[in-house]
Amino acid sequence: MGDKIGRGFDNALYIEQQSAEIIRRTERFGKLYIEVGGKLFKDLHAARVLPGFDPDVKIRMLQKLKDRIEFIVCIYAGDVEHRKHRADTGTTYDNEVLCLIDEVRKWGFLVRAVVMTRFDPSMKVAAGFANKLRHLGIEVKTHGVIKDFLSDIDHTLSPQGCGRNEFVETERPIVVVIGPGPSSGKLSTCFNQLYHEHQLGHRAGYAKYETFPVWNLPLKHPVNIAYEAATADLGDVNLVDTYHLEAYGVEAINYNRDLEAFPVLRSLLARVMGEDAYRSPTDMGVNRVGFAITDDAAVRKAAGQEIIRRHFQAACDAMDGRDDEGPLKRIDGLMADLGLEETDRTVVAPARVAAENAQRLGKGYLGIFAGAAIQLRDGTILTGRNSPMMHAASSMILNALKYLAGLPDWLHLIPETYTRSIMDMKSQTFHQTASNLDVAELLIALGISAANSNAVERAVDKLVELRGCDVHLTHMVSDGDAAGLRRLGVSMTCDPQFPTKNLVVE
Repeated sequence: MGDKIGRGFDNALYIEQQSAEIIRRTERFGKLYIEVGGKLFKDLHAARVLPGFDPDVKIRMLQKLKDRIEFIVCIYAGDVEHRKHRADTGTTYDNEVLCLIDEVRKWGFLVRAVVMTRFDPSMKVAAGFANKLRHLGIEVKTHGVIKDFLSDIDHTLSPQGCGRNEFVETERPIVVVIGPGPSSGKLSTCFNQLYHEHQLGHRAGYAKYETFPVWNLPLKHPVNIAYEAATADLGDVNLVDTYHLEAYGVEAINYNRDLEAFPVLRSLLARVMGEDAYRSPTDMGVNRVGFAITDDAAVRKAAGQEIIRRHFQAACDAMDGRDDEGPLKRIDGLMADLGLEETDRTVVAPARVAAENAQRLGKGYLGIFAGAAIQLRDGTILTGRNSPMMHAASSMILNALKYLAGLPDWLHLIPETYTRSIMDMKSQTFHQTASNLDVAELLIALGISAANSNAVERAVDKLVELRGCDVHLTHMVSDGDAAGLRRLGVSMTCDPQFPTKNLVVE
């Protein structure tokens, strides 16, 4: 049995405090442009480091203010032109914009427009995407590059700067500005809107809505250190907000980029808003997540687990050539500071033992001996190992479902004829070297088998109980394992070992 992490976060309290803070800030300025940093939907990082945190609690909070809110979605034209992909989902940034619009609308909000930032008419792919949006009935505005945006305030706030960019006409008092990823142009869009509002004689203000770092937790609190681990590829570092400390005598935590940019941002905001509204980067935020933490010990433990998870992710990225070893070294330094080891993640050692047992018994496949482990919600840890018929992760899933459904170990949930048929198709029709079943294939086979067996149907009904469970694999996942485990919603880590001796992973 593994150690369970208790709940440490109160969603209802967060919704109450966060919505009240946004209302207060809106009443102060009359109209408020909110730049959203991080994820507004499905914030799985927050859910992992703040046990009990609803991944959609931020959009649920905004629903309380739905009639006062409209959205602007930003995307950097260069990301469209170069077909940039999100690292976590593999989707292109332009497709992510469409997903964001669908998601915002699904929750009942109005999307006013898409702003394409740093756009140049020579960008044919970006221009094509803008036309596609217009054909879909979505208003599109384009912004050009403002030379010396943060260093030449006079130029930025002039007819030749923001004045040349298109203005999005909005009607509601709260405008939420989102984008598909970093550097989408959310801040510049907010400034552009404020400039035009000011030119039109309208009162309007700016605020930043982020979750991490948590400004009212200590600098070295594991939750804040977990944010550094999550942004290790960006080189973000948490620091004491010296401006806030000097102004109020209160220690608050922010990160280096906001602190470095604050003097210029303060000057810009003062000019465009007509008042010096903020004395520190922390002042700009409307972030109340720290006030909804109810169990500090639980969130400390969960944050430590997230740091270890980020270590494995960075190690795999370095091994696979997706990144250099810089992020890994930074995260390893954070782990050392907190006294964390890889095996403090409870599922790591059992997965490695399963792989060792596979090798000892000669039960691997094509010279690879792989193990997998999952920790269920009751703390029970179950394992799986690879074989000529299944990937280690697939074996693990079957063992977990049997346990949850109260079925005997000897029971075959998938008839051997089904398994053989899939394997034959992979090897004979598609000429794949490895024909054993990955997790995506296993799930399809389970769905078919459930039509003819009450026992399998009981097992399939237990798939939902795997969501949020910790999983570790001794080898990096194939595409099929990754897709299947992502659908199951598990929190997965892998050792930085290739899953095959072939150069191409099928």
